[in-house]
Amino acid sequence: MSDPTPAVHLPRISANGRDAEFVRGSPLPLGATPVRGGVNFSIFSQHAASVTLVIFLPEESQPALEFNLHPKFHKTGDVWHCFLSGLDPGIHYAYRIDDRLLFDPYGKAVAGRPVWGHDPASPVRSVVVEDRFPWHHDQPLGIPLADSVIYEMHVRGFTRHGSSGVAAPGTFLGLCEKIPYLRSLGITAVELLPVTAFNETDNPRHNPQTSEPLLDFWGYNPLSFFAPKLSYSSATDSLSAVHEFKTMVRTFHAAGIEVILDVVFNHTGEGGPNGHTVSWRGIDESIYYLTDPATGKYLDFSGCGNTLNCNHPVVRGQIADCLRYWVTEMHVDGFRFDLASILGRGRDGTPLTNPPLLEQIAGDPVLASTKLIAEAWDAAGLYQVGTFPAWGRWAEWNGQYRDDVRRFVKGDAGMVRALAERVSGSADLYKTSGREPYHSINFVTCHDGFTLADLVSYDHKHNEANGEDNRDGTNTNWSWNCGVEGPTDDPPIQALRQRQIRNHAAVLLLSHGTPMILSGDELGRSKQGNNNTYCQDNELSWIPWDLETHNSDLLRYFRNLIAFRKSHAILRLASYVRDQARREVETVWHGVELFQPDWSYESRLLAWHMYEAPATRRGEQIYVIANAHWDAHLCALPPLNWGQWRRFMDTTLASPDDIADANGVLPEIPQDRYLVGPRSVVVLVAR
Repeated sequence: MSDPTPAVHLPRISANGRDAEFVRGSPLPLGATPVRGGVNFSIFSQHAASVTLVIFLPEESQPALEFNLHPKFHKTGDVWHCFLSGLDPGIHYAYRIDDRLLFDPYGKAVAGRPVWGHDPASPVRSVVVEDRFPWHHDQPLGIPLADSVIYEMHVRGFTRHGSSGVAAPGTFLGLCEKIPYLRSLGITAVELLPVTAFNETDNPRHNPQTSEPLLDFWGYNPLSFFAPKLSYSSATDSLSAVHEFKTMVRTFHAAGIEVILDVVFNHTGEGGPNGHTVSWRGIDESIYYLTDPATGKYLDFSGCGNTLNCNHPVVRGQIADCLRYWVTEMHVDGFRFDLASILGRGRDGTPLTNPPLLEQIAGDPVLASTKLIAEAWDAAGLYQVGTFPAWGRWAEWNGQYRDDVRRFVKGDAGMVRALAERVSGSADLYKTSGREPYHSINFVTCHDGFTLADLVSYDHKHNEANGEDNRDGTNTNWSWNCGVEGPTDDPPIQALRQRQIRNHAAVLLLSHGTPMILSGDELGRSKQGNNNTYCQDNELSWIPWDLETHNSDLLRYFRNLIAFRKSHAILRLASYVRDQARREVETVWHGVELFQPDWSYESRLLAWHMYEAPATRRGEQIYVIANAHWDAHLCALPPLNWGQWRRFMDTTLASPDDIADANGVLPEIPQDRYLVGPRSVVVLVAR
């Protein structure tokens, strides 16, 4: 790094005892980059009048050294930069810009708040990170979306409960201890709620029932896009989160499980104009945030006080750099983008026809094998399910799937045709944009809303504990309590609820598209009717692992159903377009009688026969009958060209007869008709 100015010799501040030198450095890459002999520091700011690099020793509260960056010698274009020799990874640093101490938006680690829920006044510091790690030839797994079963979970909530039995509860390493459970369940990927630094204590509300302070449990208010949250590590030193996150990914990959991150690029944790200024706002507010050109006020499409200016070239570059970092250095397999429709808004907030950021991500060669999943809506009413700008790459959380399946299973009229579209891969939504069935991420429940147990136990949300007088959370749940609101000791209602849980799971895992399961649904976990537990760091959000024993029949049902999906290729449609070179799947719709599906408004039963084409071949054949009616129906069965129909599943039957082992002996049944019980799903297989 050549420098026209003389080096400044500095006191010894690194553990290795070398003297530090302050020279011009390089504008790229942005961030703090260890290189031979020291660290290069680089930060963008177009409008800063002055920039000072502030160096801290990890154990000290006051700066060890400060360096004023000269706009003539330490600035290239709009990038301020310098090189300090003699520094080691682990050194803490910050930038003082116009008298504010700020995080580096490219910082790979953040010091402070090492203990969850404590030390809200921790100093604003980034940490110099060296990316060396013993990966042992690990790489992202590359499991096709069509073959994936995604499991959405919260890092802390999954193992925080006292019944988890792990040595490091609530941490990245705690998740590793639950890998045997996840493997036995059969999922192929975990989708982690936000893992980057956020301030969980930044919530002014209290639980009106207990007076306890509420937290930001979910973490959708990032203070960094790069740095893993320190309190998700089992240790408290500033580099432990990076190391333990990498250890977690490596361990999951060794078990054949992918890691997908829920990332938040639509807004930041700095909030509205009166919020905490910790990084982007102090560095260059007019570049990083959308503002009204007439009033200068923040445009808020996120519902969180600010909206990131995603399609400004500088912000686009930061997001792209961040995604590449998580893939290349942290080895993650994919991303789910929170409120992704915001990523397609222009600098005035207008939705763009061809958003540069979304196209850039879709076409990035480093991300070519990375899973890209959009939450295709935002908080300002822009709903793009099926129309999200995709370039043939972007998958979507299919909110239409969630609503249609919920409405069918609860018994709403007029839902049979919609069910047919959803279970066959939602071609009505995705085919015209050049996408395939697996681009539909099918789900019935997720972190935001009811659990599956609550979906069949509550007609209304019960969010009083959130301190907002039950105003928060959606009022449109498409749920049904089966006759009684909340817990009940009534055996028939309990049995119906268990059947409805199984019905929802069956439709989900028998549908074409990529299924996503909410963690704990396989155990019958309840949040007591709270459909917005973003602020609940307690047993409403933690997985109660004693359910593994209490609800072992339901867990067995999920395991066998997932195994069935994975063992039958015709349930994992790879394309809407016929290709004679491959095995093809035909779907024929039926009703109570063969070839007579009832599409009428009052119909509540649909049957479909899936088989490998041509029908004369001895291939897989599955017959599904979904009956959301309150009466039983005697349904005709299609004739087979080989073998016999055997029963794999009937949700009216008690465990263990409700579902067989996927590759075990299946019970014999009459071959002409099958009596399908009220509110049930039946699955037959040719054997």
